[in-house]
Amino acid sequence: MNRQKPLVTAIFTGGTIAMKPDAGSGGVVPKLSAAEILNSVPDLENIARVETVEFGRYPSPHITPEIMLQLSRLAQYHAERPEVAGIIVTHGTDTLEETAFFLDCTLKTSKPVVVVGAMRNSAEADWDGPRNLRDAVIIASRHEAQDYGTLICLSDVINAASEATKTDATDINTFASMNFGPVGRISNSSLFLYRKPVHRDHFDVKELPAFVPLFKCYAGMEGGLVKLCRENGAAGFVIEGFGAGNVPPPVFYDLVECVKQGLPVVLVSRCPVGRIEHTYAYEGAGKQLYEAGVIFADYMNGQKARIKLMCALGAGYGIEEIRRAFEWASLQENDKF
Repeated sequence: MNRQKPLVTAIFTGGTIAMKPDAGSGGVVPKLSAAEILNSVPDLENIARVETVEFGRYPSPHITPEIMLQLSRLAQYHAERPEVAGIIVTHGTDTLEETAFFLDCTLKTSKPVVVVGAMRNSAEADWDGPRNLRDAVIIASRHEAQDYGTLICLSDVINAASEATKTDATDINTFASMNFGPVGRISNSSLFLYRKPVHRDHFDVKELPAFVPLFKCYAGMEGGLVKLCRENGAAGFVIEGFGAGNVPPPVFYDLVECVKQGLPVVLVSRCPVGRIEHTYAYEGAGKQLYEAGVIFADYMNGQKARIKLMCALGAGYGIEEIRRAFEWASLQENDKF
């Protein structure tokens, strides 16, 4: 009977879902094996066959873009196996949205890919790891979840990796799509999918750039930070501006200098909801930034914009190709007229 169930590959990377108390450190650390985590999930044999891959036991702040690229290539290998129905990646929640979005940008498959984690460790009475993992297996084993790209599922809620962000430091229902809402839900072990992700991109990444900094604007921000990074080999920049996309004057002039030197500069809003515009025209405002050649990221936060810029640079994109990848919503609006 079990042989007739779909085969799901689960790649374990660590994170809180793999954590338990450690006497030596005096806190919780990633120690559980893939088998130990999987054995805590009831009734899996009635959903799918699950094979495990031990990728690592990383706390998520230890994950780097280079590790993401290794993980993407491993996931691609398993996705190309005809017998595999879908892929699961377990991950710590701190950088989960970045790894999930990296996979969404780089994997070339129609099969479901689900990134899952936990907000409670295995020593806590309300450990959410087993339930989240079980939900991920349901999604990854179902043909209805094909062509949705990479998904994130915690606390029964399914979000697109291209849209979701961590919103609460400790709440178990921490991931949300601030602009568009979830793409689906698990209810009583049943999968309900409401809509496809609003927009997705694919990048054939060969080699990642070494240095792409992300800045958040603040009142009185000094311009020298951008200049310092430029002089130390930054391949591009992502700036979280105020409101609809405005920066302090000293930052503006440093960004213009970056554009003049042929470096991609991507602007997002530091606000959790909404998009940036080129409405305001004062010194350092969105209209001036846009006219100077700064790239506007539609509906995207800073950490995701950095991942996307790294992927675009890693795929060999030039400035105008990068602009088209980021300004997709604006291009769609222009096509209407």
